[in-house]
Amino acid sequence: MPHAYREIFSAPGAKAFSSAGLLARLPLPLTHMGILTMLSETTGEYALSGLVAGAFTLSMAFLGPQVSRAVDRRGQSRVLPVATGVSVFGLAGLLLCATAGAPSWTLFLFALLSGLMPSMSAMVRARWTEIYRGTPRLTTAYSMESVVDELTYVIGPALAVVLSTALFPQAAPLVAGLLLIVGVALFVPQKSTEPPVGPHSADGGASALSSPPVLVLALVLLCGGAIPGMVDTMGLAFAEDAGNKSLAGLVFAVYAIGSGISGLLFGARRRSAPLSRLLLVGVTGTALTTLPFLLVDGVAGMVVVVFLAGVFFAPTMVVVMGIVERTTPEHQLTEALTWMIAGLQSGVAIGAAVTGVVHDRLGATAGVSVAVVAGALALLLTLCGLPMLRARLVHAERGTAAAVTADGGEPALCS
Repeated sequence: MPHAYREIFSAPGAKAFSSAGLLARLPLPLTHMGILTMLSETTGEYALSGLVAGAFTLSMAFLGPQVSRAVDRRGQSRVLPVATGVSVFGLAGLLLCATAGAPSWTLFLFALLSGLMPSMSAMVRARWTEIYRGTPRLTTAYSMESVVDELTYVIGPALAVVLSTALFPQAAPLVAGLLLIVGVALFVPQKSTEPPVGPHSADGGASALSSPPVLVLALVLLCGGAIPGMVDTMGLAFAEDAGNKSLAGLVFAVYAIGSGISGLLFGARRRSAPLSRLLLVGVTGTALTTLPFLLVDGVAGMVVVVFLAGVFFAPTMVVVMGIVERTTPEHQLTEALTWMIAGLQSGVAIGAAVTGVVHDRLGATAGVSVAVVAGALALLLTLCGLPMLRARLVHAERGTAAAVTADGGEPALCS
């Protein structure tokens, strides 16, 4: 397995852009929890803190794809500095308003501006795609990226809480802004691995979301994201019932470990199964592993069940990204990848919020049932969209085969 991952870093510039991208993607999870912790410390109002943090997350879910769309049209080196500058300005304004006790509307305004933060995981994936398009190594690269995403979402929130409680309330958003500046400043100058700006089709500038595969897969991830969203809320609830909130960190970590291990193993293997079949297997497995949540009544049970649930998460994400890469025109790829991440993030936010409401009104069993409903909806969407996805993948495969045959080679991947 290590050999497969060493291979992808053999490409010139791969280690440099992935390292810079890691620094630049940490601010996203750091900022959400940082805003929540900062405002709860400075205002004492948890409802306001949650709403402002949610405004940032939903703003990024909407603005992130717009930034990536501009990247597809103008290039990373031209768009990322501007988007980063506006986002950091928003974070700075949010810090000042929180410190000065400014009116609540100013917090929402600057949180929305902060949402212009670029989706660096999509930018990194776009560079891997440019290097390894049409080869099995691209799946390995996507698998590694999914594992890195998991790690950032474990490390980021925990780091935010430590910074803003041990140092001063504004510490986490401040560090997030600094990491974003440094990461993007290191990432952008690496022109040799930057995807070129290709010609645009005469589609009137339509969004990548108007593509049926992108829309269906974004909705699948929206539903799938509600599952870790439920885990976030119920993990805290069960830990609080046990009298030790820090146990929630164990629940989050185990979920990420299960997903990370399976993602690494999935990326290291060569597969001949069609992507459409792998998607069906992944989403079906995801839906089925939500059923044991109904039997959970405490932290110990939650730890076991989230590990099993996490096993299908990263591989399914890798397959989704692979289908998007195969069915999306190159001039829309970064935006399409960002819509996948936005769908997932929105699902996490919605799942966490809905679970909280359901748990407060109907109890723990009803709270965990949010994941079961979300998994069923993800499977239903997959089954409905599978014929269309299969047809698009076959069409893409034929186009690839024709192009490669004209070049004297053979296509490297199965659809």
